[in-house]
Amino acid sequence: MNFPKIIPIFPLSNFIIFPKTTVPLNIFEQRYLDMVNDSMKASKYIGMIQPKTTKNNSNNGRPNLHKIGCLGKITSFKETEDGRYLIDLKGMIRFETNKEIISEKKYREFEVNFENYLHDLDNKKEELKFSDLELIFRDLKNLFEKRGFIINWKALEKQSLDETINALAIASPFSLEEKQILLEATNLNIRKTKIAEILSTYTYDQYNNNTLQ
Repeated sequence: MNFPKIIPIFPLSNFIIFPKTTVPLNIFEQRYLDMVNDSMKASKYIGMIQPKTTKNNSNNGRPNLHKIGCLGKITSFKETEDGRYLIDLKGMIRFETNKEIISEKKYREFEVNFENYLHDLDNKKEELKFSDLELIFRDLKNLFEKRGFIINWKALEKQSLDETINALAIASPFSLEEKQILLEATNLNIRKTKIAEILSTYTYDQYNNNTLQ
């Protein structure tokens, strides 16, 4: 599959998408309305990437971005009466940014490279079972409930395992940096391990807080 070498970038903080997952987006800023308009006229591709949270995180007023993001394709488009765009974006393949393209456009564009992530396009299912994830699911449920997040767990369990893990990673109340770690995990098995490692820090903190009170 041929993907464009230069793509528009939507730098959304604390938000990631993975290949083979679909997320809804509510677009209302003019520059991103322009971006969606241009994308719809072309390939329908938009790159999702997270801005960094480190100090001195700007270059000419524009936030510095992580190197790894995910290319999404607009699969559904609706314009509201008040001028917003409601779109569904399907994750296709991760990418690494090479350089930013300077132009007159209000939104940002980057030259990107997909070479290290061609395996994202594979359709084979990873050899994991829900029984492998029972502990992770239990801890995730506790964390989601504690943070007031509502998840339809029965619906999730009807999906394929990779869709489930990636959907939970997207929706999780993890930090920007933690979500970036999950995005950059090479495969599903590593992502599962990383989720467990991140969860262990949350449960450890919860235990410490309880013992200190």
